[in-house]
Amino acid sequence: MFFLIAAVASSLAQTPGTRVLLDAHNCYPQDGKWNDRIDRALATRLPLAIEQDLHYIGGRVVVAHDSPPTGAEPAVRDYFFERIRPLMESALQKNDRATWPILVLNLDFKSNERPLLEAVWKLLGEYEGWITTAKRTGNGAAQEALEWKPLLILTGDAEEQERVFYDEVPVGGKLRLFGAARVVNGSQWNTPPAMMVPARASNYRRWWNNPWNVVEQGGQQNAGDWTPEDESRLIALVNHAHKHGYWMRFYTLNGYTPAETLAMGTTKSYNFASEFAAKQRWLAARQALVDFIASDMYEQLAATLRQ
Repeated sequence: MFFLIAAVASSLAQTPGTRVLLDAHNCYPQDGKWNDRIDRALATRLPLAIEQDLHYIGGRVVVAHDSPPTGAEPAVRDYFFERIRPLMESALQKNDRATWPILVLNLDFKSNERPLLEAVWKLLGEYEGWITTAKRTGNGAAQEALEWKPLLILTGDAEEQERVFYDEVPVGGKLRLFGAARVVNGSQWNTPPAMMVPARASNYRRWWNNPWNVVEQGGQQNAGDWTPEDESRLIALVNHAHKHGYWMRFYTLNGYTPAETLAMGTTKSYNFASEFAAKQRWLAARQALVDFIASDMYEQLAATLRQ
């Protein structure tokens, strides 16, 4: 019986609501500093999600936070894809499909200019053997089965991205990355989940990305005590996402002091009042089965999820 349960659990590992992963926020260098972020993230153990912010300059797709890029930033090919090559090749050789994807790449496009989108689509074609794909059909509302590989790639909700990454893919071709749900404008902490994302996940749009202010009024910096009402709100949002076929992500849950924020190169507005307050939310998100919990506190969040 134990082995039967384990086999069934493994076969469902990729279903929304069955794995809670650290999502390593802004996992790339900034201003020539913090070059170790991807190594820190990978050291927390797999499976794992990693965010990369993308810009286009001089014909190159680079990872960088601020606009405009200087051109000195690392190319995403070198910083991310070639860095994970040993992991991908090892996973393919082992062929332990129940563990796939071992990495989820969250692409945050800092612009939707067509040359950037087309360059990324072409780049992903070079690594398609690693990438989870789905067949492009004539019925975009119906989800096709995913062909699982060690890497799953998610992208934003922009219509420009959907045009390049879905509409222009020929019927019968493969989708290499999957967009976020389009959230109804004006959604906030007291908007009913069914009014935020009324539609089911589609073949292309398969995840839901949320700031924390849809859970607690005013977001991280204005959050008070974690209450049963807050927990109920979080659970309602996550349950709605999973019921409609979406993976769920929240960003970005930190608990740094002002000095730590400066030292780590992170964003002040993403901080709760303390690490303890952030940990309360991490635990609540784990309990609610949030699929991707974004944080800059890679090691601390990973340790909490392993408890």
